[in-house]
Amino acid sequence: MTDWDKEIEEIEQRKRLSREQGGAENVAKHHEKGRLTIRERIDLLVDSGTFTEHGPGAGFAEKNEAGEISSFTPANYVVGFGNVDGRRVVVGGEDFTLKGGSPNAAGLRKSVYAEELAVHFRVPLVRFLEGGGGSVAGNSGTGPKTVGSPVFAEPRFKIIADALGAVPVASAALGPVAGFPAGRLAASHFSVMVKAQSQVMVAGPAVVARALGKTLDKESLGGWRIHESSGVVDLVVDSEADAFNAIQQFLSYLPQNVNHRPLRGDCTDPAERADESLQGIVPRNARKPFKMRDILSSVFDLGSFMELSEKFGRGQIIGLARLQGLPVGVIANDCKFYAGAMTAHGSQKVRRMIELCETFHLPIVNFLDEPGFMVGPDAEQLGTIRYGMSAVAAAAQSTLPWATVGVHKAFGVASAAHFAPYTYKLAWPSYETGALPVEGGVAVAFQRELAASDNPEQLRAKLEAELASARSPMGLMESFALHELIAPRDTRQRLCEWTHWIEPLLDELKGPAKWGFRP
Repeated sequence: MTDWDKEIEEIEQRKRLSREQGGAENVAKHHEKGRLTIRERIDLLVDSGTFTEHGPGAGFAEKNEAGEISSFTPANYVVGFGNVDGRRVVVGGEDFTLKGGSPNAAGLRKSVYAEELAVHFRVPLVRFLEGGGGSVAGNSGTGPKTVGSPVFAEPRFKIIADALGAVPVASAALGPVAGFPAGRLAASHFSVMVKAQSQVMVAGPAVVARALGKTLDKESLGGWRIHESSGVVDLVVDSEADAFNAIQQFLSYLPQNVNHRPLRGDCTDPAERADESLQGIVPRNARKPFKMRDILSSVFDLGSFMELSEKFGRGQIIGLARLQGLPVGVIANDCKFYAGAMTAHGSQKVRRMIELCETFHLPIVNFLDEPGFMVGPDAEQLGTIRYGMSAVAAAAQSTLPWATVGVHKAFGVASAAHFAPYTYKLAWPSYETGALPVEGGVAVAFQRELAASDNPEQLRAKLEAELASARSPMGLMESFALHELIAPRDTRQRLCEWTHWIEPLLDELKGPAKWGFRP
């Protein structure tokens, strides 16, 4: 026995009660919904035995007359250090078994602390989100209160913005997420949600009904079918386990923080691997589509391409991949949607990808099949040209090494979003470029001649054929407007060589990016 046994026992008792979360009944209800608790989620994400919780005894205790704990309400946010694939991370999330994840006093402090901890120790941050944010009930009751933050306090969201410019931030929506947790999900470099389990909303159905008089359930308001194409999340998966795997995969491409650069990993895929199927993958008939993703899967290290935001801005493809083990960012066009044209949504998608790569010093590889900005009344209403120029400006200001492979076409101002200063320029024999596509260019430049012709269709076909032949990439090669015109099967080898040229330059880029990442 020692003088401090009573206090030591109380410390251990508080920790035991904290691990019980909202109690056996609430945990069972949570499991009945098919959802894991926050502690189970953390255990499945991190390497076994590596989680060290911060504030395990935080909460509110009530005591009886004998000074013994009669009840204990834990902080409903769990946070601490753990390892993911041997790398230290901060991981935290709401405990939905307590107040549905709506923060209690200690839980709110711990949730804000998560960003502080990650930024201070310069390690990636993983958030598991499930909760409805603040509650008006928190302002009810009697007794003295303080309202708002003191005038000298920094805005709560500053640390969230600081984290985006300092360390990788990955978030998963694993249940209903509204208010502040929804904002946190969006304020991430990578976000994922689970089909039929997660909903992401600014406010829930009750608030929407009161504000707008519309009756909606959570799924129709903010379910996965909404957000797989809204751009709010980067990936939709089938299960929580898939979400954890996606976070692990995403982090594997990025450095620990902005003061490091991505490192080349082991690779068993030969740089010299030549895929003969690429030789004829682009049809000679420009109106026939082809599968850009087959090109990406072939050129990058086998199995390394991770696509993001697939169904948002569908004319553009973005993601992460590896070339001989070196992580790179990927931008490409999908001619199956709007012929690959850059829409307002596609522009936002490309700009965000450029900023992610700029923040963490990932070289960017482009596969170009760009017909230009989307045209028409809908495109004008959505402000396509403004969002498009944001993407163009992000490319023009990029300090990263870029490589662009001209696969098929590059027309108009939008093609500038695929080139940064000192871009390594390769092209296939199928590549053509100009101010406008031939068809549109002929209609504009020869409008009078076509109107005066006895056979305008014949004249149109003749002019289009003449202009198309003049746009052969051979002229670009002769003029040294390309570094090299290559056979498609040689693309992987050329890009792998390029990664060795530019790898030493990445060390000079370490540190905070000149332009911060914004969601």
